[in-house]
Amino acid sequence: MMKSNHSKRLGMMVLMVLLFGTLSAMAGPRVIQITADEDGKFKVPGQKKPMITLKAQEVVVLRITSHKGSDWEKDGAVHSFTINALKDQGWDLRLKEGTKDFTVSAPAEPGEYVVECTVRCGKTHDDMKMKLIVTP
Repeated sequence: MMKSNHSKRLGMMVLMVLLFGTLSAMAGPRVIQITADEDGKFKVPGQKKPMITLKAQEVVVLRITSHKGSDWEKDGAVHSFTINALKDQGWDLRLKEGTKDFTVSAPAEPGEYVVECTVRCGKTHDDMKMKLIVTP
């Protein structure tokens, strides 16, 4: 009788692992919260120095909340979220005030990339940078 109970528990655990894996896959890409703030800084909740770490070719949703600084562009962009080396891969996001989701794919090449604001957004614009780290 003990073997039977043990087998049932083991079977239930395997079923739960399979179900959890299926539900995780159905949940879609990971969502990363970022703020492009009026003080000319990118911010990621829980981090003093903002940084994103992704696996090569990982698809994620960047949920970016943008706040207007002292300057902005004529098209209404108050910031951008740009990686110059990856512009052709969708990493050139013009940000208007408010929150918007952007689905992007990490580059295939592991390494460190610099994210910067290319919209003249205020006095501290030149310092508005953060890192994207891509792992294998």
